[in-house]
Amino acid sequence: MTVSREKVPGVVIAGLRGGSGKTIISLGITAAWRARNITVAPFKKGPDYIDAGWLSRAAGRPCYNLDTYLCAQSVVQTSYLTHSQSCDIAMVEGNRGLYDGIDLYGTTSTSELAKLLDLPVILVLDCTKSTRTMAAVLMGCMQFDPDINICGVILNRMAGKRHEGKVRANIEHFCNIPVFGALPKLKQEDFPERHMGLVTSEEHQESDTSLARARQVALDNIDVDELFRRITSFKGQGMPVVDNDRQESVPAMNTAENKKQATDNSTVTIGVVRDSAFQFYYPDNIEALENLGAGIKFISPLSQSDIPEVDAIYMGGGFPETHATQLSANQAFRDNLKLLSRKGLPIYAECGGLIFLGESICLDDVVYPMTGILPLRFGLSKRPQGHGYTEVEVVNENPFYAKGEVLRGHEFRYSKVISIDYDDSAMAFKMTRGKGIIEKKDGFFKDNTFGTYTHIHTLGTTSWAPSLIAKARRFKASRQ
Repeated sequence: MTVSREKVPGVVIAGLRGGSGKTIISLGITAAWRARNITVAPFKKGPDYIDAGWLSRAAGRPCYNLDTYLCAQSVVQTSYLTHSQSCDIAMVEGNRGLYDGIDLYGTTSTSELAKLLDLPVILVLDCTKSTRTMAAVLMGCMQFDPDINICGVILNRMAGKRHEGKVRANIEHFCNIPVFGALPKLKQEDFPERHMGLVTSEEHQESDTSLARARQVALDNIDVDELFRRITSFKGQGMPVVDNDRQESVPAMNTAENKKQATDNSTVTIGVVRDSAFQFYYPDNIEALENLGAGIKFISPLSQSDIPEVDAIYMGGGFPETHATQLSANQAFRDNLKLLSRKGLPIYAECGGLIFLGESICLDDVVYPMTGILPLRFGLSKRPQGHGYTEVEVVNENPFYAKGEVLRGHEFRYSKVISIDYDDSAMAFKMTRGKGIIEKKDGFFKDNTFGTYTHIHTLGTTSWAPSLIAKARRFKASRQ
């Protein structure tokens, strides 16, 4: 696929591993550039909602995910070009270590994404208790794949000026690349962590204060002006033309024209359950519904007892376990949702949404009732119960997917199924990668209600949005 749009300059912020500090550095640089009236297009590599939510706040615009496992390479390129238009620079935060991927060749790694988009890389080095060794590590990263343009580094978790001076001197002497900044050890309370990432910006009580702190840390410790100058002057080779193994159509991405058309021709209303308990949504997914002519109405089981008139409901993931008391106390909302489900309202729920569709969740020996739409009872573990990419085959007739489809997604959960009442015909998916709900099965459905642990991205699962819209139209017609 050839791409004709002009490419906006950008940078990939990568690390040697997860937890190396690239998120806070990406946030700080983004917020600092924004404070200088630079328009930043934020992106997150891989399947991630939390970091993307913080980057969106820092940039003041939606953050889009770029993932070559979930989506075809040409789709990823198109997404970058589309969502960075009219911006001055793009910020792409990597995930895990620079070369880490799901196979021997790192085909889904941050490094491969940098090559696919022809972007330079800034490597974040966690220098805890290290000096000269960091130059050796950096040199290894530079030589491991000469096609990766590591154009500079940012040092993190410095013990003081003496420590910084030693590391700087070794890197500049042996590696001959610039050090754009060096950060001291930061206090955890500014960006507390839950599970494997930052607490969501919606749940952080002082998210604006924390972003201001990240911005100031960047301004105090990183030469953000020189970094901007170097990145915007980078002359690459141009995006490679890719020949995808997976033939996928590219859904219409959000543009002003599409938004106007959706507004003028809205035929159905999709209720999106979004609040601090349920906030894991890819912007592309919601925009895909809008681009197909749906109006979006946000609803919340934390603050509403009644459900407004909608033609379908999309319920994403989140942390219902941290809001279990409020969710269980709102019996009116739970009863209303169950009644609508029994009437055939199309409901599509992922992960945290799946939990809310169940009968209950048990936390510290206290049982909190949920909606009881699906005969599932959940508990919570201290260790991940499902983590990573998934691949599923649709093996049973169901409300949303055609039998025989193969879908790629991801799962990340600490919840576990304590008990379930089902038969095989009520499970749409057979897992060829990942765990699913039980015994490598996922996609539990009843009537037009569908719950799954597998999160999908609409640019990779192109049948999802049209299917939900079609179901919504049929439900709307049945009421008229």
